[in-house]
Amino acid sequence: MHPSNHIKGSKGTDLRGKRIVLGVTGSIAAVECVKLVRELIREGADVCCVMTDAARTIIHPYSLEFASGNPVITEITGMVEHVSLCGEVPDRADLYLIAPATANTISKITMGIDDTTVTTFATTSMGSGIPVVIVPAMHKSMYQHPVVIDNMERLRSLGITFVGPNVGEGTAKVASIQQIVDEAVRVLDRRLEKRRIIVVTGRTQEPLDTMRVITNRATGESGIELARRAYRRGADVEIWSGNSSYDIPGWIPCKYFDTLDDLMELADGVAGTLIVPAALSDFGVKERHGSKIPSSEPLRLDLEPLPKFIHAVRDRTDLLVAYKAADTRDEAVEKAEEMVDRGRADIVVANSLDDIRKGLNRIYITRDGKWYEGRKRDIGDRVLDNIGMP
Repeated sequence: MHPSNHIKGSKGTDLRGKRIVLGVTGSIAAVECVKLVRELIREGADVCCVMTDAARTIIHPYSLEFASGNPVITEITGMVEHVSLCGEVPDRADLYLIAPATANTISKITMGIDDTTVTTFATTSMGSGIPVVIVPAMHKSMYQHPVVIDNMERLRSLGITFVGPNVGEGTAKVASIQQIVDEAVRVLDRRLEKRRIIVVTGRTQEPLDTMRVITNRATGESGIELARRAYRRGADVEIWSGNSSYDIPGWIPCKYFDTLDDLMELADGVAGTLIVPAALSDFGVKERHGSKIPSSEPLRLDLEPLPKFIHAVRDRTDLLVAYKAADTRDEAVEKAEEMVDRGRADIVVANSLDDIRKGLNRIYITRDGKWYEGRKRDIGDRVLDNIGMP
């Protein structure tokens, strides 16, 4: 057994049973391909690599053979590798991913020129209807060439998906491995296609004076992971983020808020499904101090309840998924079911405060009446499964 099998599916099963052909061209970003192959395998994929002659001057085929556990295709032989993997044949590839893709390769694909292994695979894939994803990487001046721009637009019109690039430091840098994998899954998983989902995550912070705020310990991890899971399923996702401790994927649109008032202003843009795992403040100071309060004297705070966000948006959404935390599991279930019974939300996700841990969680979902425990990415999947239920 090849060592690559030891990591297969170690992160998840989003690509289980999927065969991905990775085309590698002569960009310096090819040095990232070993990591990319391994990450695709960790999501369950079987990966076969195809290299141009230019790519072989940057990274050796043995490196990708080691990474994938499969022979690397560097030329088209009598075995007609392009047809065997990407033609109209049984057990063909599910996706052709070109990463990195140079300006030269992109332009050749647009014109139907297949004078390299990678472009020949592209012609075959497009002709047989296999999804194609292209990840550009080149110098900024090349990326800005009007003909290159036109070629990319032409390919988009033909149904090809482009990932990145990230323009900066004079280059059009290859997209991150995380983004490439997310897009690969998204192309293959369309369960939530055309579904509009807004995820409200993080925490609010209500000002006490010009320096201090009242807030809570929520990190935003659950909401961000849920948004990524929805994005992978093909949904039209937008994140509304409070003060999150976790990085928000740059390829998912995001709007930011600090206070509950800020969030209420965003509510005018609510549409579709709204999921609210955010920890929103229940109380704020009755009167905010206009300057920093001296710390030399005792301080008494006069707090007042703040409006409930889910009440404000209840009638503006097609589906409202609220979150409820309580001290115990029994109390969490009771309060969650009560919220649904009173029509305050369509679905409530509940947990006890003791069940919340970094990377892990245990939740109860009212729609199917079940408890789930696991990684936050898996928990996010269970929430999305319930959204898809009648």
